[in-house]
Amino acid sequence: MKIINFAEFPSVINQYMMELRNVEIQNDPLRFRRNLERIGEIIAYEISHTFNYRAEKITTPLAPAKCDVIADPIVLGTIFRAGVPFHQGFLNILDRSENAFVSAYRKYKEKENFDVFIEYIASPRLDGKTLILVDPMLATGASMELSYRALLTKGTPERIHIASVIASQKAVDYVKAHFPADKTTLWVAAIDPEINEHSYIVPGLGDAGDLAYGTKD
Repeated sequence: MKIINFAEFPSVINQYMMELRNVEIQNDPLRFRRNLERIGEIIAYEISHTFNYRAEKITTPLAPAKCDVIADPIVLGTIFRAGVPFHQGFLNILDRSENAFVSAYRKYKEKENFDVFIEYIASPRLDGKTLILVDPMLATGASMELSYRALLTKGTPERIHIASVIASQKAVDYVKAHFPADKTTLWVAAIDPEINEHSYIVPGLGDAGDLAYGTKD
């Protein structure tokens, strides 16, 4: 599996990451959501370099012209709820994509022990398409894998891209072990070294869903 870690290449993503992580800036939900969106836009652009393209002839007011346009059928798949602004960033760039949505949540059996459940799925057919699965926080990798398994009920994609803002090293290893290595690429803005007893990424940034949309009961 190919892994692209943007932290290894200095770019404006580092500025957005600093603001996402900084507790003194996190109290602005609008800016938090917008930074998730902006990182999504940048990663979407980088992923676009991997697509197949076809030539299309168009007519300008002055003369005919040839343009190379995306030939691959794209499906953007998102895990609710923190994934929504991140997904929007991808959709801003890949605006002709189809979209898929999965609701995955943790159900705690004990304080530090939980299972992941899939409650909702809405997706087009995936056979032969390029699936881009986006979720800003890749903590254990379990939610991402279960969401992928749920989406496979809609068909088998030709290529898979997984995109996250922050992943733990444990999640990276998990994804490498549970996704088809020959057709999967992982794109991440940062890889953090560990997760804590509650499976939150450390240093991470906290609960992305709460920071984007408010605390839940």
